[in-house]
Amino acid sequence: MTGKLYGLGIGPGDPELITLKALRVLRAVAVIAYPAPEHGDSLARRIVAPHIPEGRVEIAIRMPLVEARFPAQEVYDRAAIELGEHLRAGRDAAVLCEGDPFFYGSFMYLFGRMAESFPVEVVPGVSSLTACAAVLGAPLAARNDILTVVPAPLPEAELYARLKDCEAAAIIKVGRHLDKVRRVLEDLHLSENARYVEHATMANQNVRTLDRVDRDAAPYFSMILLHRRGEAWR
Repeated sequence: MTGKLYGLGIGPGDPELITLKALRVLRAVAVIAYPAPEHGDSLARRIVAPHIPEGRVEIAIRMPLVEARFPAQEVYDRAAIELGEHLRAGRDAAVLCEGDPFFYGSFMYLFGRMAESFPVEVVPGVSSLTACAAVLGAPLAARNDILTVVPAPLPEAELYARLKDCEAAAIIKVGRHLDKVRRVLEDLHLSENARYVEHATMANQNVRTLDRVDRDAAPYFSMILLHRRGEAWR
């Protein structure tokens, strides 16, 4: 019998937002893996640290967390081999995923390498998208609205095209692309309807208007929500 691999959604940052199922799996598996920067602590592990039992095998999947080198294919190749050894030995393993594993989650790269050879189960988590909406008090969409999710690293012209006729949008991975996003929203006269949040649900959560965010201060974990009507319920 081989072990089972879990892609474990652990929520957006607040340790209390882990689901009961994810918590049960976390406490039951023999091996716990998590993404981590090349140097320093793992945010994913820090979120669930109070829930990790003693005596578990831990695997830090260290990778360059920069756009230019993500996903780091060789890192996932090595992680898949290491996790596969534990699964073949009959040990269940969980990979921690901030937010939800299949909403822009890095677990998909392990899933693609391992799902054909091992039993894999994805445990959904509270996503950053819904967490940001809750923090901002900004419902994402209503009735027949179409919600558009737009990654900020897109070229400026494509950002403009994607947002030009949108009814509701979530602009993710803002970070160093803030100035570009701000220009597009101003050109489309959508700035007044935009709401900005960084590190939603975490201790260092920050909510601001766009004009009060310093161009060099927006972190990767920041998001802008907007609705053309201003409020989804209007």
